[in-house]
Amino acid sequence: MTKDKKIYGIDISKDVFDIYNEAKGHYQLKNDASGFKQLLKSLPKTALVVMEATGYYHYRLAQFLDKKGVLVSVVNPLSVKRFIQMKLAKVKTDKSDAKAICEYGIMNDLPIYNALTDVQTECLQLFRLLDNYIKHRTAIKNKVHGEEALGVPSRFVYRSLQRQLKHLDKEIALLEKRVLELVKQDQQHQLTVLKSIPGIGLKTALFLIVVTDGFKKFETASQLCSYVGITPTIRESGSSVRGRSRISKVGNKKLRNLLFLAAFSACKYNKACKALYDRIVDKKKSKKLALIAVANKLLKQAFAIAKSGLPYDENFVSKLA
Repeated sequence: MTKDKKIYGIDISKDVFDIYNEAKGHYQLKNDASGFKQLLKSLPKTALVVMEATGYYHYRLAQFLDKKGVLVSVVNPLSVKRFIQMKLAKVKTDKSDAKAICEYGIMNDLPIYNALTDVQTECLQLFRLLDNYIKHRTAIKNKVHGEEALGVPSRFVYRSLQRQLKHLDKEIALLEKRVLELVKQDQQHQLTVLKSIPGIGLKTALFLIVVTDGFKKFETASQLCSYVGITPTIRESGSSVRGRSRISKVGNKKLRNLLFLAAFSACKYNKACKALYDRIVDKKKSKKLALIAVANKLLKQAFAIAKSGLPYDENFVSKLA
């Protein structure tokens, strides 16, 4: 697909975005509605716009272009960074980054971006806010513990912290309820079958459904594992290099963390995952590597269950995951 397209590399920042195309060179536009319209006018029908996943900044432009019928590819920033490092580039500016993204697009077969639905958009916003509140709640709990360790905590400070905890608990419960309501609108059955997998809890099931668009974004389990970044990387070279195996970390960090936590439960209650964990540990491999493998297995089970639409069954899952 890349060979037939005119690649436009875009580097996005808060106020502006830089565009580079081999024929048109470099130009810069404002990161707002007027800039989006100007960009749209400058793009030929054969354009493929490539940009990095940069949190909030890339989202509006990617959504706008997709809805206007322009092909967009949102790539992992780490992949582009490594591409630049391979070229031994010594200059780093917004202009050079846009050019590097364009060259990366020309040399690689890229996935095409699909615009998020309104439900997905709200769910992702809710998850981000949930993360923020949960981290804040943990910090306050640690503060409470620290004050108690003093022996004679200030009653005023202690009550203030408790009020904050109570408020955060209430807000977190409301956000979780809203996410559940949104997912149930379209994916009630899929949520039910995913929760039937030993080790997959409600929060992990919800997040899986949201970020994968009900698993429609991926054709194979291996594609999903690569997206999450839960595939092990092997560090061996010749007879002298024997590094520790570790996960690639090129992927969705939030989902990866949820699956890693789910792996602890799966090691106890999921027969296939427990057998895998025991087999790796028996080979004198590290427990961390075993947990990574279990998380990978758990994700493959989730993919198989979601695609089949059937609840968890040990014999069925063992064949597909």
